[in-house]
Amino acid sequence: AARIIQNMDTTADPCKDFYQYACGGWLNRHVIPETSSRYSIFDILRDELEIILKGVLETSDQGDREAFQKAKILYKSCMNEGLIEQRDSLPLLEALTMVGDWPVASADWNKTKEPNWSMEEKLSIMNSRFNKRVLIDMFVWTDDRDSSRHIIYIDQPSLGMPSRDYYFNGGNYQRVREAYLQFMITIAKMIREDKNMSKDDSFVQEEMAKVMELETEIAN
Repeated sequence: AARIIQNMDTTADPCKDFYQYACGGWLNRHVIPETSSRYSIFDILRDELEIILKGVLETSDQGDREAFQKAKILYKSCMNEGLIEQRDSLPLLEALTMVGDWPVASADWNKTKEPNWSMEEKLSIMNSRFNKRVLIDMFVWTDDRDSSRHIIYIDQPSLGMPSRDYYFNGGNYQRVREAYLQFMITIAKMIREDKNMSKDDSFVQEEMAKVMELETEIAN
């Protein structure tokens, strides 16, 4: 109740400007940060929670339960920027190896990888190891017909861009679509460079255009 009263502006006339009357206190005390597109009580609570979690994760893990120890290890690994910089793209290259490499970043993928490449196997690895669903989304959730049990759901996954509109509409959607394609091209070039492969911009552009075409077909 105190917070609601604090967020009001009782000096305003509710019959003339009810919004100012109900929310004026909030507007006077809060400014949307430059790094945010909105600012609400939920954003404030999230920021406060992150501060609390930071304090918890930076305490000694001696005597902690296993789950807490894992959380602290993960936090420390993310904060170790020196090691992250030192490893550079190595974790990504290792991940690509696990899923059968990437044709656009391989000199002879069709000869060395394709004969033994299994889509079913790679989709399961992407799901189980990297929590990434491609082509097919599969998860366990409460049965809509019987809430006392759980069942396996099979659904369509999310697209590379936020919605179907980005693949077909013009205006801002088209600009995002062009930037998305350029982003894929840039990443492919970086990976080829890190693997000491020869520069072949036309090949990369052709391959990424095919990826874009496939995503567009899936979106359709």
